[in-house]
Order: sequence, then C-alpha cells, then structure tokens
Amino acid sequence: MPPPADIKSARIAILLPRFSLYGGVEQFGFRLAEGLAGRGHRVDFICSRREAPVPPGVRIISTGRPPAFRLFKMLCFLIQAERLRAKGEYDLSIGLGQSLRQDLIRMGGGPLKIFRKKSEQAYPPGFRRTLKKIIRTLSPSNLLTLLLERRRFGPQSRVIAVSGLVREWLLQAHPALDPDKIDVVYNRPDAKRFRPPALEERREARSGLLRRHAPQFAGDPENFILIGTASTNFRLKGVDKLIKAVALLPENFLLLTAGGRGPGAYLNLARSLGLERRVIFTGKMDNMPSFYRALDLFALPTFYDACSNAVLEALASGCRTLGSAADGSSFFLEKDAVLEDPSDVEELARRITMLLKKPAPAGFSPPPGTACGLESFMDRVEFLLKACDSTKQLTEKR
Repeated sequence: MPPPADIKSARIAILLPRFSLYGGVEQFGFRLAEGLAGRGHRVDFICSRREAPVPPGVRIISTGRPPAFRLFKMLCFLIQAERLRAKGEYDLSIGLGQSLRQDLIRMGGGPLKIFRKKSEQAYPPGFRRTLKKIIRTLSPSNLLTLLLERRRFGPQSRVIAVSGLVREWLLQAHPALDPDKIDVVYNRPDAKRFRPPALEERREARSGLLRRHAPQFAGDPENFILIGTASTNFRLKGVDKLIKAVALLPENFLLLTAGGRGPGAYLNLARSLGLERRVIFTGKMDNMPSFYRALDLFALPTFYDACSNAVLEALASGCRTLGSAADGSSFFLEKDAVLEDPSDVEELARRITMLLKKPAPAGFSPPPGTACGLESFMDRVEFLLKACDSTKQLTEKR
C-alpha cells in the first residue's frame, strides 16, 4: 500500500531504551527514525542512552541511565519516557520496547508468557528445566514485564507484529486484543547485501571460509557439504541438536556455527561424539553475506524465534534453508523445510539430507500481498496518522 498522498508532516515519538546500531530492535529503531525523518516527519527518539550517530531530522531525547540494577533501570525509563511522551504532545508515539503508553506498538518478539513456554523446551526435562522455570518466574524484571503486557494489550491497542506467528501468540496470550487492530509486517533482508552468488563468488566464499576457520579441509572445498547456522543463544537455537544430527550424517558433512558466544559446552559435546574436526565455531562473522554464499544449507532448528533475520538472509542469499515451526520466518519456507519438533535429531538429519537434493532457491520472494520491510511499516504509520487526523477533524466539527 502506498502512503496517502496528502499526509501532513507529523510530530512522532519513538520509544526505546537504546538508540544504537547493535541489536535487532535497535537497528530497526534507528532505520525507522531515519526513514520517517526522510519522509518529512519531525522525529523525537526517546531513549536512556545514545550509542550511534544521529540521522538528519532526528532529535534524541535522553532520560539518562542510572547505575543500578535492571529492575530499577526499567522503572526509571518507563516513568521518564512517559513523562516526556506526554509533555511532547505528539501526533503519534511508537513503542518499540517496553513503555507505559503509546499509540502504536511494534512487536518484534512474542509475549513473555509464550517465550517462556517455548524456550523452556530447549532444556532437557528434569532439574535444569525446572530450575530455569523457577528463576524466570521469580525474576523481578519478568514480573514487571508481565504487568506491562497486561496494561498495554487491551481492546484499543494498535499493534504491528513482526510475523503472523507473533500475531497468533499475542491473541493466545492476550484474548482482549482486537484482531482487526493487529497488523503484520515481516522483516525484509537487504537485497543489496544478501543475494544469490555467481558461481565464482560461491567458490571464493567457500574456500575463504574453510581457509580461515577449518584449514584442514581447505585443500578440496568442493569435497565437503557445508551446513551452517548462526546464533548468539546456542541452546535456544538448537545448536546441540544440529551437532547430534551431524553425527548421523556422512563424514564429509561439516557444521559451521557463526556467533560470538563461548562454545565450550558445545565443543565438548562434539568431542564426545567424535566430531571435533567436523564441528567448527567461527565466532562473530563480520561478513555474513559471504558466510551464507559458502554454504550448501543453512539450518536453524530454533525453539523460539519471532521472525529470524538469519533465515531470511540465507534465503535471500540463494541458500537452501531449514527452519522450525517455532519461527515466524518459516512462513517463507516450503512445508518440508519446516521442522515441527526441533528436538527430533533423527528427523533433523533426514530433512537436511532431503533438502540437499533440491535446487537452491533463487532468492527471497515473499508471496503476493505480504507486507515486508521498513517501507511497508512506515506506510502503515502514515495511514494511522491519516486516520488519527480524520478523527481529530471530525471531533472538532462536533
């Protein structure tokens, strides 16, 4: 949908604790502020701290960040951000994180109740799962988040969810929500960075990846099947399940995991299965497009993901991609590329083998009519502004 041609320049507030280019929601907030300012709107970004250069047309209003524990920091931002929002008399306020009041909520993740239920499945049944559940239940910040959700999600709340799955989760956790007021705008990968490679680009990416991270295999890169994944939360994203699946696959299958977290426990698991040479942790990757181009298949058997950017980026890079039903990005995958149970290691190995027999995708191609990306999100913001302006004019006439 194109934005209304007669939309007026508006005063818009965006609420998020950090103005930064590090983190998924932070990057979205930065680009949203930049994009709305580029469309002629006056944008105030209300945050506790600034960690990135400020785009033209954007004003940063900082609440400050007290040197205290997490719950106190959350409360300080909530109170001060609401004071600034109310004082600013904005035409529209957009909450990207936790906020007391806003006109529009962007849900980049599911409700806490659903997250806890899904993510606990990543822990083996028994003591560890029970302990994790108790810790989360008693966490003061989690209790505050639950209270905020009850306050935010009522019949009048307007929401843009990052996937159809998040929309389902919201309605499940908060039945008072009006389904007609929940829109869906998926993420869209950057087509300039993530695209199917030419044959020579693929060969260079492949040999370079092995040369840097697995030199023992660099002599004959085409003799190996490269399975890749990417995560900063190895347990939640099923990295241990992938390692166990590789143990069921031929010896020329390698698993490369991109992510900056310490992999000690997972390296120990690989050693216990005799896979110390075939399971490689690359650490944080500065060139993710090259990583995807090098792979034969990208797999993310996640237990929870609102809309995995990694899955979308892999698809856009022309890489065969395997996901799970607990990920909103699975909307873009063929049915046989979606695992119902991420903990089913044998099925995971079978799906990997099956998908490798299929041709690589031509890139990211959303179904017709599917709203994706920042432009679609800003279009909906401007339609909401137009609706609010019409309501205001009608009220004034009365």
